[in-house]
Amino acid sequence: MEEFDLAVIGAGPAGYTGAIRAAQLGNKVVCIEKHSTLGGTCLNVGCIPSKALLNFSEKYEEARTHFADIGINADIKLDLARMLAKKDKVVGDLCKGIESLFVKNKISKIKGIAKIIDPNTVEITEGTNNTKIKAKNILIATGSQIINVPGININEKNIVSSTGALSLSKVPNEMVIIGGGYIGLELGSVWRRLGSKITVIEYAERIVPALDVEIGKSFYKILEGQGFKFMLSTKVLKAEQVKDRIELVTSGVNDSKESKISCDVALVSVGRKPNTEGMGLAEMGIEVDQRGMINVNDHFQTNYSNIYAVGDVIRGPMLAHKAEEEAIAAVEIMNGQAGHVNYNLIPAVVYTWPEVASVGATEEDLKKAGIDYKVGKFPFLANSRARSTGNTEGMVKILSDSKNDKILGAHIIGPDAGTLIAEIVAYMEFGGAAEDIARTSHAHPTLNEAIREAALAVDKRAINI
Repeated sequence: MEEFDLAVIGAGPAGYTGAIRAAQLGNKVVCIEKHSTLGGTCLNVGCIPSKALLNFSEKYEEARTHFADIGINADIKLDLARMLAKKDKVVGDLCKGIESLFVKNKISKIKGIAKIIDPNTVEITEGTNNTKIKAKNILIATGSQIINVPGININEKNIVSSTGALSLSKVPNEMVIIGGGYIGLELGSVWRRLGSKITVIEYAERIVPALDVEIGKSFYKILEGQGFKFMLSTKVLKAEQVKDRIELVTSGVNDSKESKISCDVALVSVGRKPNTEGMGLAEMGIEVDQRGMINVNDHFQTNYSNIYAVGDVIRGPMLAHKAEEEAIAAVEIMNGQAGHVNYNLIPAVVYTWPEVASVGATEEDLKKAGIDYKVGKFPFLANSRARSTGNTEGMVKILSDSKNDKILGAHIIGPDAGTLIAEIVAYMEFGGAAEDIARTSHAHPTLNEAIREAALAVDKRAINI
């Protein structure tokens, strides 16, 4: 039976990142993955293919609706099959990239389903073949899967999950999205740009409920202006095939009045749950909460000190970059180093257009905590670069402590918000104040100047508004 320093279960962002970091630290590492390709949900059917389609569809919409405005006349036609093939190539190339990183770092890989049978032994099943390996430490990084809605059977044809929504063979005339979170809104943006009429049904009273309320309201209005229709405080009771259409039965959250809505394709996007079944956790007595998430301490250890868990299978937001940070920290800890993750500074991004990005506290968080704060806001409408590119929707909003000006939170809705937020995260990581951003030179003309202006606005001294 082959022995390793570390056995990583799962080859998604957490798994492959942890495996590489462990190899860098001199560990003999094996990574066990049930799928034929590395990269997990994020790379294969999540973050990467969705961002590729967001990019492609954005270009299509710009060419179709905005080129003439800037003096470019073109005959624009959609070749969906070619677009999807390009998406698949992007994914394939990145999967090959991870394969090469495994080779470079001398990481072994085994395809199959892993089951922990004792604190140092993992059994891997692939078809009728069984393999066992020994490991000093085990890292569980098996990610998450979609949550099903009672009364709705996903067939990945006309009732689809996010996976099926990445590979529709034709553009639906009408698509209903069940769930107003970031995944549904991103995929809704893709198909709206390509020609679908989009209706979003959301159980809560607002979309992406975790957003700062002011930013969320602005986001809602912008999406409405793009053509999204919303049914808020609404639940879906069931979905039925009626001839060649899908008919959804809904009711209000606060009343029992039922109504119906039909569409060509229904996308179920109500969240994700951890992949923790069938791994021997119950048999081992590894503690799992009522949601299926593995209980870990601050060092990512389960109730077995040498079995660690990170990413979507433990508490916290289900974000690839959060999972990567945890994997690196866990591996460094098991190698005697001081790994750490600052959960207050994990940025969240919605990759629609405009994008929405946030880090730290919202105004509502600060009010609830009784913290006295200041607000600085700056609209992209007043930013030179945004005006020159025609992307003027949205704003930058910075929240700082009234006592010491320390940045407590930041929220951006606007062009490239997901990239822009990184500057503020860096300042916050080092305990920076709004004044620190305000005193830092920002190149002109850039979108980043909006961040500096928002920081200046905290003390009511913004220059361009």
